[in-house]
Amino acid sequence: MIASAGGPPLSRRTFTASTVGALALGAVGAGLPGIAAANGRRPPSFDEVTLWDAEIDPLENYHVHGLAVLPGDVILAATEGRYEVCDAGPRDLLLRRSLDGGDSWQPTQVLVKSIDGQSWGNPAFVVDAETGTVFCFYMLSIRLDGNTTCSGDRGDLFVISSDDDGATWSEPRDLSGMFEHFPYQWALHGPGPGHGIQLAGGRLLINVSHRRIILGTPANERYYGVSAIYSDDHGATWVAGAEVPVSLDYPLNEARLVQRSDGTVLINARASSGGNRQRIVAISPDGGETWSDPKLDGATGVFNAVDASLIRYTGGPGSGDLSRMLFARPDAPVRRNLTVSVSYDEGNSLWFSRVITPERSYYCDLARLSDGTIIALYGCDGNIPSFPKRVALARFNLEWLTRGRDGLGDPLAYRERVISFAATRPVGGALRPTKITDPIARHGTRVHVDTTATGQFVEYEFAADPGDYRLQLRYFRPMDGAALEVSLNGRPLPTATAFDSTGESAPGYEPAYLGTVRLARGRNRFRITVAGAGRGGGTVLGLDSLSLIKAPDPDRPTEVIIDNVPLGWQLVSGTWGTSPAGTQGAWSSNYRHHPAGTGSSVVRWQPMIPAAGRYRIQSSILPFPNRATNAPFTVHRAGRPDEVVRVDQQQHGTWDPRGTEWQTLGEFDLDHGLSTMISLSDDADGYVAADAIRWERIE
Repeated sequence: MIASAGGPPLSRRTFTASTVGALALGAVGAGLPGIAAANGRRPPSFDEVTLWDAEIDPLENYHVHGLAVLPGDVILAATEGRYEVCDAGPRDLLLRRSLDGGDSWQPTQVLVKSIDGQSWGNPAFVVDAETGTVFCFYMLSIRLDGNTTCSGDRGDLFVISSDDDGATWSEPRDLSGMFEHFPYQWALHGPGPGHGIQLAGGRLLINVSHRRIILGTPANERYYGVSAIYSDDHGATWVAGAEVPVSLDYPLNEARLVQRSDGTVLINARASSGGNRQRIVAISPDGGETWSDPKLDGATGVFNAVDASLIRYTGGPGSGDLSRMLFARPDAPVRRNLTVSVSYDEGNSLWFSRVITPERSYYCDLARLSDGTIIALYGCDGNIPSFPKRVALARFNLEWLTRGRDGLGDPLAYRERVISFAATRPVGGALRPTKITDPIARHGTRVHVDTTATGQFVEYEFAADPGDYRLQLRYFRPMDGAALEVSLNGRPLPTATAFDSTGESAPGYEPAYLGTVRLARGRNRFRITVAGAGRGGGTVLGLDSLSLIKAPDPDRPTEVIIDNVPLGWQLVSGTWGTSPAGTQGAWSSNYRHHPAGTGSSVVRWQPMIPAAGRYRIQSSILPFPNRATNAPFTVHRAGRPDEVVRVDQQQHGTWDPRGTEWQTLGEFDLDHGLSTMISLSDDADGYVAADAIRWERIE
């Protein structure tokens, strides 16, 4: 079933101490073992190899990947070899193998060959660590006559397996009939992509995304959803579990699974449509057989709706090791800036982050070798917004990822105490919270409060040993959420004290890093006050937990960005055009515009400023010759005169690797909360461009 093909020459990108900060010298051997430092941490190490390159290899494009590490550190990397730059055109499934942890790679093998235009896609591996068998799931995509898009209407599920480290593979099994019992008329069934997992009890588990046909079905009627299939007999038989409850507000698509330390399974999925979106999560208490209602999750930030990767790195059920999960994604509103982060709290927040490449980056998948080396398979480079020029595999260690702050030989001293608001009786305030059961909450319950009056509050008391703590709040964001302010022992928090709890596009959870505080011996009081209506007009309060954390400072952005379409932006007057989707240089690939006028056409941005302080305010866009040289941005601050700043939008700003340029309006002292606004009118000598505004705190 496997044919050999020539592979590209191996090109490596290696970071060294002389070129990138304090990185280790050179590419080292299998698994990048390095030399143990005095404190038990290895020198930071990173290298990269190109596995497929569209300018060298015979096919048109290589996109959508699967990654697996087998016993003995054999690495399997799969991709779709595309004859066209199209999601439903002719596609082979290609495989490359490394038998030495990534030091060398065998030539490309054709895992599944396209015959007469067949479109094979979505490679996804599942490894049975008990038997050594590896399974590769994939899909046959079919477009119906009349479908002029590049997306398939039907997708039939297949699986093959190998017992010799991917050298040879079984005949395919057709699993396409597994999903006929679902009531949604799903026609396309796409595994993964990337990889599934094996649970602590031995169960093999992989997610499958579903939707109706494209032809004749409006996007809001395609019922995007995800279920999981599992095997309890080492892959001899596979069973379909229930779907994550289907909702138009949560159109789950490509996803990853990870088992938490308490045995539950977390699914983390992209939204089906593009744009700048939060991820969607759900919890399974029974190994993928049933799922909780989904919610949005702000833990991994807001970025382009793209396939991202999540893995268990250390810890897990029954383990005494520090719990670590790794998450990789293009951390930008467009497909750029591939970033890997580590979570120490079961994926509820990301603590340390490192950029692998600031350039174009696409789908990615993560795995680890036996010595802890992290490997990332990802698409990168090129000039096509949605498809990569090449597919690279990077190897790096935990020390590189955390800039030396954590290592397997000398683990990070991370301690977290979680105070559940649902499990703690309030000691002050007129508000009376109601408990809500939700498996996505830290302890399975959160609190809900209907409020009407600004200034109402609820207060909780806790004791702590004296010392410095990093505080993190996790709150719930309903669509009618209130504006909140928090304080500790009567004082605002240093990093963030104000929040708009209005949901991003649907209800969900949000972690907020509050900063470092010093607690004395005795009782401490944490107060949550309703500061007013949120930007969605609501006054509902939702709370999950407060975390007291002993650890180094996290890698957290000190910026607030409001784009031209989501919460916080308003078309005040006039008719403003919208640039075509995919406009390069615009934040989230589009912007609003208006020709020169009299000042009667106005747009406005209103941020939630998290903490009082001095902020640099900037607007984004790439320059263009017909733009205004005097675009009038007005800074409105409560209790202070308005300030008009004229910006030459024909001039270059400061390049941001996330895909735009920032032009500075100035530095301003701002109060926390919703007291600041920026407006832009058409009173200019050319077209004015209304894109994103950034408020960057100056420490």
